[in-house]
Amino acid sequence: MTKSITTINPSTGQPLATYEGWDHAGIDQAVNAAHTAAVAWGKQALEVRTSAARRLAEHLRAQKDRFAHLITSEMGKPLGEAAGELEKSAVTALYYADNAQRLLADENVDIEGADAWVSYEPIGLVLAVMPWNFPVWQVMRFALPAIVSGNGILLKHSPNVTGCALALQQLFEDAGLPKHLLTTLLIAESEVPAQIERLIADDRIAAVTLTGSNRAGAAVGSAAGRASKKSVLELGGSDAFVVLDDADVPAAAEAAVKARFQNAGQSCVCAKRFIVSEKVAAEFTERFVEGTRALSVGDPTIDSTRMGPMARSDLRSALQRQIDQSVEAGGKLLTGGHARDGDGFFFEPTIIANAQPGMAVFDEETFGPVAAIAVARDDAQAIELANATPFGLSLSIWTAKPERGVRVARQITSGAAFINAITASDARVPFGGTKKSGYGRELAAAGVREFSNIRTYWAARAS
Repeated sequence: MTKSITTINPSTGQPLATYEGWDHAGIDQAVNAAHTAAVAWGKQALEVRTSAARRLAEHLRAQKDRFAHLITSEMGKPLGEAAGELEKSAVTALYYADNAQRLLADENVDIEGADAWVSYEPIGLVLAVMPWNFPVWQVMRFALPAIVSGNGILLKHSPNVTGCALALQQLFEDAGLPKHLLTTLLIAESEVPAQIERLIADDRIAAVTLTGSNRAGAAVGSAAGRASKKSVLELGGSDAFVVLDDADVPAAAEAAVKARFQNAGQSCVCAKRFIVSEKVAAEFTERFVEGTRALSVGDPTIDSTRMGPMARSDLRSALQRQIDQSVEAGGKLLTGGHARDGDGFFFEPTIIANAQPGMAVFDEETFGPVAAIAVARDDAQAIELANATPFGLSLSIWTAKPERGVRVARQITSGAAFINAITASDARVPFGGTKKSGYGRELAAAGVREFSNIRTYWAARAS
């Protein structure tokens, strides 16, 4: 069984680079260095850590073009979207640099006869198992608050973006952060499950976070439970995009195209199931199909391209299976539906109407460019359809009356709800899911405290 890792350009299907996976000794050596760096970092003053965040923001912006080309070559998103990951990460770095003093400040508690307070203290080295679909942003979304909190990071990135993982490690060093504070592990794919379980049990690892599939999340969550360690899981999603009968249909349809087909639909937190009031379904569907057919699909290095290839051939095959099964079950294919001929892993932007529970495109997470449209006769049925999923990551509702949107949203289970806006992650608000979409939160105050020791101090006063 090979221990090498080979990255593939999804636009061409050709190999990019090959890396040698580490053995047990190499991994243990890296863990030891990372643990030592994390302990030392946790002793640094908060001002030192926030200054590091500012330097990271500067380097994220200075290295934007180089990283964008690397992201595009390894996982296929258009260059503009790739560059956006760097800018979003830089903005988040500055958010924590500006707000960490407030977010991590001791909180005094009024207790008679005692001086009492709550303190947020570092916990040490955190293992991060990260996905390929946002190779920089997914890492930085966790890493920035973790670093500001005083922790170190042991990064196990997805094999197909190994170049990005190593570049992120170098970025931290370029920004003047201590060597090994972010350490990238090179583990052959066949050895990942066993090595991750071993690492979680290692006393040098304080906690673990994973963004990925439900299967991987179940394994990591179980291992963390056995080791009595904190875990945060951000897993699958099948977000509902609900269009009520009073919505601005042109605006909703235009937003729907972006919401579903950005990053070739390869995102856990993006609209997948479009639940539309029957009063506006015909107009919405017509506009949605028209906008989808207008998407420029092709070489992601060309400025005019709006959708690149899928990241891997196996993902494309899985999407084709979901589409074929759904059409066989009664779904109506309105546009797309097939892989594109030629080099690379391209797939046509696809819309399926008549979607309903029991169909693969409705029940399963569709991690690629396919949208499922279901029609609801009223708000009550729209709520019922939106809730008919094992997932609960985010939600988008479109209506002329925001208060109506909030009223509907309160009856749908999710980690976030957006009214007349596309679902998104933002440093100022927590991000995370419910049900099978995981647990724990990233970003905002929650993110900077998730991997802190929330410690109580109680000093009785002399009588």
